[in-house]
Amino acid sequence: MKYKTEYLTFNTPTKRAFVNITSNVRKIVEDSEIKEGLCLVNAMHITASIFINDNESGLHEDFDKWLEELAPHAPAAQYKHNETGEDNADAHLKRQIMGREVIVAITHGKLDFGPWEQIFYGEFDGRRNKRVLVKVIGE
Repeated sequence: MKYKTEYLTFNTPTKRAFVNITSNVRKIVEDSEIKEGLCLVNAMHITASIFINDNESGLHEDFDKWLEELAPHAPAAQYKHNETGEDNADAHLKRQIMGREVIVAITHGKLDFGPWEQIFYGEFDGRRNKRVLVKVIGE
């Protein structure tokens, strides 16, 4: 069995953002030379997410609005976590909703997606460096 591990780093200029990382992951898979296997993509920070969906800006705006309604940033005092001096409790909740990682099959050396599927990095407490693990395993 072969494997390849790489890390991507993101530092979004805004508190919340959705970044399409499909091309980054696709390049890592191609460089791995693995023809059949799995690709794990994992957000390595508890206020960031990895998810698969459509690359459509209106949908991303809908996600942002929906998440803010479910876990609004303000007022910060509504969250026990923020009593520790943090102000990012909402970001932890948003990450929990959107997920920690995805696993995509590799078939014939390529990510095996359904129609319109793309991989996204979701940032909910940005403006600092955060890492994403990409691990490719297979033959």
